[in-house]
Amino acid sequence: MSTSQRAVERFTPPAAAAAPAAVTQTTAVEQARAVAEVAAAVQVAQQNPRDMGRAWEEMKAACGRLGLASRAFYSVRNRGNGPSVHLARELARIWGNVDYGVHELHRDDLRGMSEIRAYAWDQQTNVRSSRTFQVPHQRMANGERKPLTDLQDVYLNNQNIGARAVREAIFTVLPADFVAEAQDRCRQTVERGDGKPLVDRITDMTAGFKASFGVTVAQIETRLGRKKGQWTAADVAELGVVFQSLRRGETTVDDEFPAQVTGDEIAAQAVAARPAPPAEPTVPPVDQSAWDDVDVRQPGSGS
Repeated sequence: MSTSQRAVERFTPPAAAAAPAAVTQTTAVEQARAVAEVAAAVQVAQQNPRDMGRAWEEMKAACGRLGLASRAFYSVRNRGNGPSVHLARELARIWGNVDYGVHELHRDDLRGMSEIRAYAWDQQTNVRSSRTFQVPHQRMANGERKPLTDLQDVYLNNQNIGARAVREAIFTVLPADFVAEAQDRCRQTVERGDGKPLVDRITDMTAGFKASFGVTVAQIETRLGRKKGQWTAADVAELGVVFQSLRRGETTVDDEFPAQVTGDEIAAQAVAARPAPPAEPTVPPVDQSAWDDVDVRQPGSGS
């Protein structure tokens, strides 16, 4: 190979990288529209800032109403408790200039998995909190995973889990003292009730549990650790949160009021589980006729 050929090979430029795919006009328009929408939302929020005093006063008034306070908390046994998504949405509305939502980015029915994104965005301060996660098309039942095949069940499962995520996102962008004050006032409202005497509220609560879920007074007493005559307003408020969680399907009666096993039942179960003693060996009967011709006299007896 000649020197000129080697020089040509040495200075041959590398192959050009593959050209990026062309962006269609529709895609370019949508991208520009999305950017303009975000910029406009921030600009409008900054031009119309929230009234802090009004927000606090409206929060106090809203949390003083039993309609909101009774839905402000959730309680799921062995999974936790706290402020509900209903309270989060109401506080976001009162605070103002807050955008939030849940987006289903992708659903794969073959793999049984959906990709969900939940977000909350304070447009005035331009603070945004979002989280993206995968949700299996399954539900826990009796400690085991149960696949979901019905489209409505899959949709409800995605929305339920998405609501929990958007709740946390909203509380991330709201001031912590604003949320804490709202929770305290909601608890006070629930404990105070709608003006009925405590005895009447206890009677209505136990009747509601019995009629809706078949829960007896004895089961409630076991959960609270006190007899019915010793229940306080705080106990009734706690039961109200459990009642609403049961109605929303966030928990079950078996989880909240597990069956109690008495000492006699435990002893009976232990006896039933105890292995039976081994059977004694059976001795076959002796054939007496075989001894009729046998001389059983002792040697030397002479008789």
